[in-house]
Amino acid sequence: MEKSIKNSTLKRIAFIGNYLPRQCGIATFTTDLCEAISLQFPNTTCIAIPVNETSTSYAYPSRVRFELSEKDIDSYLRASDFLNINNVDLVCLQFEYGIFGGKAGSHILTLLRRLRMPIVTTLHTILKNPDTEQRRVLEEVAALSDRLVVMSERGVEFLHDIYKVSLDKIDMIHHGIPDVPFVDPSFNKDLFGVEGKTVLLSFGLLSSSKGIETVISALPEIIDHYPDTVYIVVGATHPHVLRNEGETYRISLQWLALQKGVENNVIFYNRFVSSEELVEFISAADIYITPYFNEAQITSGTLAYTIGAGKAVISTPYWYAQEMLADGRGVLFPFNDHKGLAEKVINLLDNEAERHAIRKRAYLFGRAMIWSEVSNKYMKSFERARTERRYYIPPGFNTKVLDKYPVELPTLKLDHLRNLTDDTGMFQHALFTVPNYAHGYTTDDNARALLVSALLDELGESNGFRLSSHYLAFLGYAFNTQTGLLRNFMDYQRNWLEEKGSDDSLGRLLWALGTVLNRSNIIAQNGIASWLFEKTFPGILLTSSPRAWAFALLGLEEYSQKFAGDRRVSQVVEELSERLLKLYQNSRSDDWQWFENSLTYCNAALPHALLTSGKLISNNRMTEVGLESLTWLADLQTSKEGHFVPIGSNGFYQNGGVRSRFDQQPVEAQAMVSASLEAFRITGDKFWSKEARRSFNWFLGRNDLNLSVYDPTTGGCRDGLHSDRLNENQGAESTLAFLQSLLELRLTEKTQILSEGILK
Repeated sequence: MEKSIKNSTLKRIAFIGNYLPRQCGIATFTTDLCEAISLQFPNTTCIAIPVNETSTSYAYPSRVRFELSEKDIDSYLRASDFLNINNVDLVCLQFEYGIFGGKAGSHILTLLRRLRMPIVTTLHTILKNPDTEQRRVLEEVAALSDRLVVMSERGVEFLHDIYKVSLDKIDMIHHGIPDVPFVDPSFNKDLFGVEGKTVLLSFGLLSSSKGIETVISALPEIIDHYPDTVYIVVGATHPHVLRNEGETYRISLQWLALQKGVENNVIFYNRFVSSEELVEFISAADIYITPYFNEAQITSGTLAYTIGAGKAVISTPYWYAQEMLADGRGVLFPFNDHKGLAEKVINLLDNEAERHAIRKRAYLFGRAMIWSEVSNKYMKSFERARTERRYYIPPGFNTKVLDKYPVELPTLKLDHLRNLTDDTGMFQHALFTVPNYAHGYTTDDNARALLVSALLDELGESNGFRLSSHYLAFLGYAFNTQTGLLRNFMDYQRNWLEEKGSDDSLGRLLWALGTVLNRSNIIAQNGIASWLFEKTFPGILLTSSPRAWAFALLGLEEYSQKFAGDRRVSQVVEELSERLLKLYQNSRSDDWQWFENSLTYCNAALPHALLTSGKLISNNRMTEVGLESLTWLADLQTSKEGHFVPIGSNGFYQNGGVRSRFDQQPVEAQAMVSASLEAFRITGDKFWSKEARRSFNWFLGRNDLNLSVYDPTTGGCRDGLHSDRLNENQGAESTLAFLQSLLELRLTEKTQILSEGILK
């Protein structure tokens, strides 16, 4: 048996397909698979998206989160939006032509085309001779799916030979079954009042393709040899048949039993039974029969169930039965041949040893089909789909690509910035576009917000003053006058959660204050900004974070543009920039031109800080190192297609290790925009103006997924780029990263750099 996966990286999986209590085999399968995954992997949340064939909904369990209406194509569009914004890591689709609307179920393509996460599709039907529409739909489903699951080797063969699907994309996973004990059929016969009887059984939703009349026609001969035989037919009439034809087929079977004189030997159990009831019926059967008329059946849940329960099975040779009953696991008889069936039944009843040998072979084979084994195999397929999407995803895979990337900068929209701001300050996180009170506020984010407010003010935006007042008040309160320390985290009830904040929060505070003092025209706020700057900037020398030094240096350079004669600030600039320079000299090699032995977050801030320091204190070596390291970083963060690819936060990049491609963070694009604009101002080299715009275009969709990280409807920015989708939350850090980048480019435009066509 497969070795079980103990943990999964998939936190949220959506299953699309019919779902109980809808009465059909797909509904049972989808429900069982969803529940098995949930049971085996309790850290993974499983949700279901069922299909309703009528306007009437079912009494679904809480796991069902969204309902598709079979013939309403708009519901498929709404479902795709629902899945995309609910942080679903993977979609598992159950595909059967008949359950989705449109020609050959084509409505489902509308949903699949819009999804941003990996898709693993289980194919319940694979036609050998499809018509044009059936072939088109299945081929597109296959193309849109990252992996395909089939339940038989013949399914693998058909997909490869007929539909030209690569074998490497196909997983053969058996139909799942309950784990039931190997019991003697007599054990449960009393439950149905058939003690001492020989029980033949067929079950499933009743329709004319099931071939039940073949068994009834065979009964007279069987009863001649074994008079105590009863034939139990379990299952309601198929809902589609019932809706269109009523109970005509069942009535015809009852008349046939009367005509054959076996009405006392046939029991119809006209109800859709639960899995638990079904197991009891199966356990009571001596022989299970699938007398289907058509060979073109690639899978059968009923057959899988009975094999797994260790039943003696007799079946017509449809494709799935040929495969499953091979090697002595069952007996085949010709289609529509009641005499041949009678002969096989009598032979098995005559040969008890052979019948029990068949049962044992079937039961042992079925051990690999129990849901615990099958769910583990599905999860391995899911993990492989996610891994392949992460590392091998082709640019332009998504249908919602941005074919043309705009030259003009987006219109400034501050709706989401205001939405994330209350009387206390800037909320740290959001649930989608709604502020997340549970995570409160941070000095980090309020410093970022204050910096953005200063840029707004410089650009002449009237919103800057009201917003900056909240942010500056928060930052003033963050400084503990009694201890002289800066605090970072505050909960929603305005309680500080620590006595001392991070090094980075201090660095970002100084960057924001320096920017306010240099650029803001709001004289009334400069007093508190100056006081807070004076109180906090000496503390930066006590920190150990290179990024805190870099953030502080950017703020000190801003401050020095206005107050160049401040000797104490000049001394701190020299000290911090020398620290960065020393780090670089100790770490650099020809193939690793960097300050540390790893690339982590806000990387471009380090060369940016040396560039500004080199300019401020006229140190050419610092400028050279800043340009060298930034050039190396720019090259490293350029894909072979030419777009910006920041270092992923899911592992970062250790020298000599494997670089993480995802999760890509907006602050990386912002840091590169800011650093590149500084490099352009220093060198006049158009390469850097283009690099700034290339990095900014990451926000607009020029990225690995060709998806816009910026949300023009809210003015916010999504929190990151996963391997297969966007993180739809629009928190403070990401939104402010976008706004800072946009404002810096707008200010560059304002100073006539764009008038020369440099960034176009």
